[in-house]
Amino acid sequence: MALLLRLVLLWGVADFTRSLSITTPDQMIEKAKGETAYLPCKFTLSPEDQGPLDIEWLLSPADNQKVDQVIILYSGDKIYDDYYQDLKGRVHFTSNDLKSGDASINVTNLQLSDIGTYQCKVKKAPGVGNKKIQLKVLVKPSGTRCYVDGSEEIGSDFKLKCEPKEGSLPLQYQWQKLSNSQKLPASLLAEMASSVISVKNATTEYSGTYSCTVTNRVGSDQCLLRLDVVPPSNRAGTIAGAVVGTLLALVLIGFIVFCCRKKRREEKYEKEVHHDIREDVPPPKSRTSTARSYIGSHHSSLGSMSPSNMEGYSKPQYNQVPSEDFERPPQSPTLPPAKFKHAYKTDGITVV
Repeated sequence: MALLLRLVLLWGVADFTRSLSITTPDQMIEKAKGETAYLPCKFTLSPEDQGPLDIEWLLSPADNQKVDQVIILYSGDKIYDDYYQDLKGRVHFTSNDLKSGDASINVTNLQLSDIGTYQCKVKKAPGVGNKKIQLKVLVKPSGTRCYVDGSEEIGSDFKLKCEPKEGSLPLQYQWQKLSNSQKLPASLLAEMASSVISVKNATTEYSGTYSCTVTNRVGSDQCLLRLDVVPPSNRAGTIAGAVVGTLLALVLIGFIVFCCRKKRREEKYEKEVHHDIREDVPPPKSRTSTARSYIGSHHSSLGSMSPSNMEGYSKPQYNQVPSEDFERPPQSPTLPPAKFKHAYKTDGITVV
């Protein structure tokens, strides 16, 4: 009895498994960043599958830091594609009639964050099926730069380098000399498949145009390099010229600074003189002081006369003395002060 029950259960499971089948095998897909990835998921139904059709795509991120995320869903004859913010607007069903057996999707404008395992689940009761697809997003080589590391002189050692700005590993390199005028030195043949070519004791036969091609599984990029091996330059003259040029530049800068500072000092001095009030100029004399000074000087001149000059004359009697309000006539700044004559009488004779 138990054996019969077990057989019935096994037959039911086998029939259940056969009722809905996803024909697309598990697989891994590699695409370049920015491209569109087609993720297939085709299925077949059996007459026993009578329930509503539900299709669900899930993403298991590669970093394993997040739980499975529903990225697009078909249920109740409606499509829901805004479950996962990182893929919003970039994931679509490829078929307009999902009931025809095609649940494949396209993921557009691929980003590195899209790397992971995608799972397609199809359910139509009582049948259920699912398949997994691993997606890898690679970066094409781009921004490749070729350059010489060292001095391109005869007898010197230098390196030819080929460096892409970005590109997913593994990367393959291939150097080629494009100039046919000279053959490639045998010493370089062993390094033509590496990112760096080392040149020892360079000669003119190394001169020419080189190309470097960088390749990975999703694309390639190329750069060109012109190499000219020349005789050694006069390094002493070059250094001396650089030193002299530097000194001249410093002298010129010093002269400019000196002129600027001198001009500022002159402007400052002019402003100070313009606004300065001279404290050493005495105040103008009053009229009273001027008159007294004049009288005093006149008396002094009379006192200096000799007795012989005064012979026949008695002591003068002044009829009047200049008052305190005596005023000097106006005079030009460039002319000497005007002389005043005083008249007086003695013995009935008027003396001027």
